[in-house]
Amino acid sequence: MSGKPAAPPDIEIVEDAYPELDAVAAIQRGLHAYNQEMGGAYDREPVTLLARAPDGAVRGGLLGLTFWGWLFIDWLWLSREMRGLGLGSELLRRAEDIARARGCAHAYTDTFSFQAPDFWQRNGYAEFGRLDGMPAGHSRLWFRKSLV
Repeated sequence: MSGKPAAPPDIEIVEDAYPELDAVAAIQRGLHAYNQEMGGAYDREPVTLLARAPDGAVRGGLLGLTFWGWLFIDWLWLSREMRGLGLGSELLRRAEDIARARGCAHAYTDTFSFQAPDFWQRNGYAEFGRLDGMPAGHSRLWFRKSLV
């Protein structure tokens, strides 16, 4: 005996490379419900900022969420010709202002060692985690910042 409980006999575990949206939504809803049961309501709200050219084309932007008093910055990207002009810092400042207005006291993100970790440090973020070898020859990095 392995000491592990047996899976219910009527449950089948299958690999599904193309799950239907309802299946994905069931997993997401289930985990969100559990998280809120354990940690309290988190009022997830998106933060979306776009950097548009005069013709309306998106040249960059920031996608994130606020919840549980934190801003999570999921994506921050600028096209090559927009980098080094201060737009990234401006996007970040505006996202932090939105988060503060929603009552957030902290922010965090993850990035890769080849994605300008110095940018995050210049903007007041401190590294708090690192996974070396992801991908090979690089690292995945986690940064945080107090917003108060």
